[in-house]
Amino acid sequence: MGFTGEVHKIMIFNGKMFAGASNGIYRRDLAELVGVQNIGTVIPNSNSLYQNYPNPFNPSTTIKFDISQLVGNAYMRSVQLKVFDITGKEVEILVNKEMSPGSYEVSWDASNYASGTYFYKLTAGDFKQTKKLLLVK
Repeated sequence: MGFTGEVHKIMIFNGKMFAGASNGIYRRDLAELVGVQNIGTVIPNSNSLYQNYPNPFNPSTTIKFDISQLVGNAYMRSVQLKVFDITGKEVEILVNKEMSPGSYEVSWDASNYASGTYFYKLTAGDFKQTKKLLLVK
């Protein structure tokens, strides 16, 4: 049964979004809503940011990254994946949420951006890495 009612309340809890509507309560994983997909079951040994593919690209590309096993009792880690233009101006946030360890991929549709060189930066805890990508129209 799909959503057909008017939303009265939205709550986000433990990686899920709950929507209270006139005809029921609906639950969705946040990963489904933001387009980030977990692509493996093995927990990586280290954080990694991979080169996007294809590169150069037009109009969309895929970016893969790994979030390693956490230390201590922490299960979730704050993760950000942002895209910047050649001047360093932030143009899009692809990921900005708490994530569990795993391998992920996200697509970036750059249809609304000019051809040129862009950079994408992954931040996960103390880990930071930046890579270059090329949009050719």
